[in-house]
Amino acid sequence: MPKLVNLGSLCIDHVYGVPAITGPGETVASVTYEVFPGGKGLNQSIAAARAGIDVVHVGCVGADGEWLKETLSAEGVDVSGLRVAPGASGHAVIQVNEAGENAIVITGGANRRLDRSDIEGALARMETGDWLMLQNEINDLDTVLRLAGEQGLQVAFNVAPVDGREAGYDLSTTRLLIVNEIEAAALAGIPAADDDWSNMLTALADRAPNADIVLTLGADGLVYSSADGTAALPAYDVDAVDETAAGDAFIGFVMASLIRGASMDRALRMGAAAGALAVTRAGAASSLPRLGEVQALVDAQP
Repeated sequence: MPKLVNLGSLCIDHVYGVPAITGPGETVASVTYEVFPGGKGLNQSIAAARAGIDVVHVGCVGADGEWLKETLSAEGVDVSGLRVAPGASGHAVIQVNEAGENAIVITGGANRRLDRSDIEGALARMETGDWLMLQNEINDLDTVLRLAGEQGLQVAFNVAPVDGREAGYDLSTTRLLIVNEIEAAALAGIPAADDDWSNMLTALADRAPNADIVLTLGADGLVYSSADGTAALPAYDVDAVDETAAGDAFIGFVMASLIRGASMDRALRMGAAAGALAVTRAGAASSLPRLGEVQALVDAQP
């Protein structure tokens, strides 16, 4: 079976439970404080591994983040391409309010210190049928996209979080583009819509003409666009505790399902169920579900 090669980020997440997310000039006392493994790349690798596929994670941590490498390895992820770089690892400061909503500040740290050998090493791991997974938390993504395109690789790109660099990316060879409303608006260069996403999807298709496009809408589900048309999928109705990593759970299970040969509809349903289960638990990597419980939720609500 093909595998997922994730050239991705890793972070140390500092999570503060707060009554309400702080506003400008405001100081709020946290009710809880915990430290979790995180980073979109790490979360997506763990989610995909828990969904039952082989995952290779290539990236960088600082000496303070060697435990992140151990966390991935314990999940069965191949970390032979994960390098310990000088300086600190990527970090995130996350506020989570009583409704489970979050606000996140990240610093790239070692995630922004990938070099050409890291990039070429990740691409060299690719074999027929494999997918290359990217997020917008590492450096030199324009180079990664160009080299992957030249080699004809299958690229799935979660353009998150947006930071201005996305305006210059060449997405013409990307095969799967996964974005939320904020990321879609930044890529498309048009304001986010409240209910009609047709213009947004058209603009995204102009940026990534060879990609299937998944636009996630939180509690409103998702819309999906491909050469066969556009479809919508509702979200599962759950009681949210913490939204952190819900999108990463979704992506990991979508990619695993596609690699196992599932249809896009089935893959999206698995992803939606994984994301729904993730929001019912605190933390990032700690909230990611396992294959059996995701399948059970999908089977219970076909």
